[in-house]
Amino acid sequence: MAADKRDRQKRILELIEERPISTQEELSELLRAEGYEVTQATVSRDVTELKIGKVGKAGGKQKYSAMIKGDDRHLSAKYARVLRDGFLSMDNAQNILVIRTVAGMAMAVAAAIDAMSMKEVVGSIAGDDTIMVAIRTTEETKVVMDKLRTLL
Repeated sequence: MAADKRDRQKRILELIEERPISTQEELSELLRAEGYEVTQATVSRDVTELKIGKVGKAGGKQKYSAMIKGDDRHLSAKYARVLRDGFLSMDNAQNILVIRTVAGMAMAVAAAIDAMSMKEVVGSIAGDDTIMVAIRTTEETKVVMDKLRTLL
């Protein structure tokens, strides 16, 4: 059964990357259509375990997105704590995200952001209290900001 759970959770992550899924019911229906035997409670547990949250999309609607990708999922609480402890504000200039932190915390916050392996992030540069994060596109800057707000 553990293999089924891993397969199902892997497919959930693939589905939320492929489509703008906004409800557990929608996710459950897609999984059932692919042959997975799931209940809403099962999907709810999977969403929690996978650290999936909602982020904004065009038109003011929301969709599911994995907050932490890859092997770093188990460290999400640590990263969220670093972000909460060091974060002061953020703003964007096109596809550059500028994050202000408590003095001396920029490198730790930047390391936490880098460790999240967000596909939208190209890289970051940290000073003492400011981080510049290069985002692939202007549109994806809002996605990254929403992911960070969710963790905060």
